Amino acid sequence: MKTRAAVLYGVGEEWKVTEVDLDGPKTGEVLVKSHAAGLCHSDEHLLTGDMFSSDPENSIFPCIGGHEGSGVVIEVGDGVTDFEVGDHVAVSFVPACGKCRWCASGMQNLCDQGMGTLGRGMITDGRSAHTDPDGEGIYCMAKLGTFAEHMLVGQDSLVKVDKDLDLIPVALVSCGVATGYGSAVNRAEVTAGDTVVVVGCGGIGSNALQGAKLAGAKNVVAVDPAEFKREKATEFGATHTASSMEEAMELVGGLTMGVMADKVILSPGVVTGDMIAPAQFLTRKGGTIVVTGLAPMAQMDVQLNLFEFAMMNKEIKGTIYGSDSPRKAVPQLLSMYQAGQLKLDELVTQTYTLDQINEGYQDMRDDKNIRGVIVFD
Repeated sequence: MKTRAAVLYGVGEEWKVTEVDLDGPKTGEVLVKSHAAGLCHSDEHLLTGDMFSSDPENSIFPCIGGHEGSGVVIEVGDGVTDFEVGDHVAVSFVPACGKCRWCASGMQNLCDQGMGTLGRGMITDGRSAHTDPDGEGIYCMAKLGTFAEHMLVGQDSLVKVDKDLDLIPVALVSCGVATGYGSAVNRAEVTAGDTVVVVGCGGIGSNALQGAKLAGAKNVVAVDPAEFKREKATEFGATHTASSMEEAMELVGGLTMGVMADKVILSPGVVTGDMIAPAQFLTRKGGTIVVTGLAPMAQMDVQLNLFEFAMMNKEIKGTIYGSDSPRKAVPQLLSMYQAGQLKLDELVTQTYTLDQINEGYQDMRDDKNIRGVIVFD
């Protein structure tokens, strides 16, 4: 079949909306009519070249972007037992096979299938199921490619949701909400009375704020250079704001009588090595730093005072998908949304058509959005 998709052909280029050819579903695959796709900063890393090697032999271009999304199942392949035509689904950029060591240990966010999501071909059989008009194979971001009117994905990359739910918040839960919320609740293990600092308050950081608040934090400090994001942060649970980690240092010191923050969560659009040291000094003795945001793939240098780090018994943790299972997190977070405990509608600053994708990403760069969303007809 043919469908329209936003394709990136190289580093520094704009997204090009074009018609592509798409296979029908084969064994273990599901064809989904897209409804909504979040404009996550992770896809911006494709455009800037941060995420992948510049080696032409390992190029992922051309690439259909998007890894945060929702839709409706319109066809299933052989062997698909968990989904049927008409099901509403959220995608999962971390597939969960349910069989590997990590899934069996309750760590579905580290599923072995996830190791292949940044490579070419279908996750099921490795073939190029997406091709351009010249017959060239097209890669799909995280084996999903939500910036397209139709998605062909492996069944392990989908989570069924209640048909009564609006598919826009369902899309948000598939990445940004689960990642941010889980960064605070699961990985940082925020507890009642904590002082928590969230650095970077976009689509992920706003949900880290929500997670910290719901976990009972006493002080939730939102750090972001954009005044708009600091103002919005108070809607998602921030009790205090600062424009930089340096400004937050004095603020947090005053709030805690010099003890400093129990937990610091780094969720800016791009994490750089020079952010670790100020995060370290924002953190109390025995405290925790969680690195959630993406860093350039080739970056190796990090600024860290090892003496202070060891002698003050601090820890730094990484996290993917908020250290949670997609099949657990998606329904849980949506049920909290239905109960009025979690704000999802408020995350959407602006919606766009597929043809407006470059406008949407420019708005993100200009700090105009918490989350922009492409909505398909």
